[in-house]
Parts: sequence; structure tokens; C-alpha cells
Amino acid sequence: MTDAPTRAQRFAALVVPAAEHAGYTGHGAGARLARDADMSESSVSRMLKGQSVPDMKFWAPLTKLLDIDLRDLLAEMGIPREALQTLSETDPSQVGSRSISPAEVANRVGISDPVGVEMLTATIERLRRLEEQQDDQPGDERGGTAAQM
Repeated sequence: MTDAPTRAQRFAALVVPAAEHAGYTGHGAGARLARDADMSESSVSRMLKGQSVPDMKFWAPLTKLLDIDLRDLLAEMGIPREALQTLSETDPSQVGSRSISPAEVANRVGISDPVGVEMLTATIERLRRLEEQQDDQPGDERGGTAAQM
């Protein structure tokens, strides 16, 4: 009987190959990734070894640096992909309906653990801030946060 991989190991299984593909290889790769992601070297080292999961505030920068789909990362961390689909993909009749809070989203997708609710809320808030930052950049042809995922 083998033990199931921990959350940190699942996170590393997604991040390590992406980091290598993005050129973070060889001597000093962890230090470069830490600098580029604005993380401590020790956090990056533990993350790459599958010993810990970094704070959620680093997830969006990591996905951008490593060209990982944020939805894939969130799904790997236990947030079902179905919860991340837009309303138009899940139920076109709900387009234009009232906004719901991150806590309501968590409840609807069955996330009841307070840490999981906090992680989902932090991710949503980070994505909102990224969207606002991109809206403030005239002439940026890259598209919004959703288009980059």
C-alpha cells in the first residue's frame, strides 16, 4: 500500500517540470525563481522538494512565470475544475445574474474547510487585482487575466 501524495507533493509535481521547461535549471535555478517570483529562497526550495505549498499570493505569479494554467494548479490543490468554469460554460441561463461572494462559491462547490475557503477567497481577490492592474495599462494587447489563463 502506498501513501497518497501530499498537497505539497502534488504542487511540486506540477511546478517542478514547468520550472525546468521555463529554464529554471542548474546551479542557482531556485534562487532565480525565488527572485522572479518575489519569494524567499527557502520557500522555493521547500516548494520544489514537495515539502510545502507556498502562500496563495505567490500562485498567480508562479503560474505566469512557469506558464502553468492557474485552473490546473487550483484543481491540483483540490478545487474542482467545474467550480472554475464561467457561468456561461456551466449554465447560460445564469449569465447576468447577481454576483456571489467567494464564500458562496466555496459553499456551492463543497469547500467547507476554513483554510480552503480562505485560499479560494485569496485567489479570487488576487485575480481581481490582476485584472484591475491590466485594465490600468493602456495599449496592452495581451488580454485580461482570464484570457491569459
